[in-house]
Amino acid sequence: MNRGIWDMKEAKNELLQFVGGVIMLVVGLYILSQKVMVSSSYGFFSLWGGRFSSGLIMVPLIIGVVWMFASGGSFVSKVFTVLSVILIIAAIVASTRIWLVTITMYEWVLILVLIFGGTGLVAKVLFANNKSEKSKKDKSEQTGGSYTSSVDDELDKMKKNMK
Repeated sequence: MNRGIWDMKEAKNELLQFVGGVIMLVVGLYILSQKVMVSSSYGFFSLWGGRFSSGLIMVPLIIGVVWMFASGGSFVSKVFTVLSVILIIAAIVASTRIWLVTITMYEWVLILVLIFGGTGLVAKVLFANNKSEKSKKDKSEQTGGSYTSSVDDELDKMKKNMK
């Protein structure tokens, strides 16, 4: 049987699965993003039990930048500046609240099916190449020759065998 046509059908099927999976994933994430509420507290926030004002968290960064320019960029001043940036990022994350609004069970199941079903289809296509390459190698070992994937290669083989 002609293997070239089957390979094209498999490639089209994989492309459809990939595109369908990406569409499902995007739609599921979009619906989820519409059902999530995000807020941030302004002014004072609590970080590891201490309360800081939002402006006070900038002081270590200012000290680190001044120290870095004054010392000519010593290693300790760079580490202090990086740690102060990490502290600012941690403060932003700690002051952010994320929660789901009330949704029906149908909406929740729809969101989960779209996200995880789409992820599954995309993963299936992305990791299926290893399986198809192994099956091609197995077929070539069983036939004792190389696995030909195009019609022209098979015709050339047939012509050589006729001579």
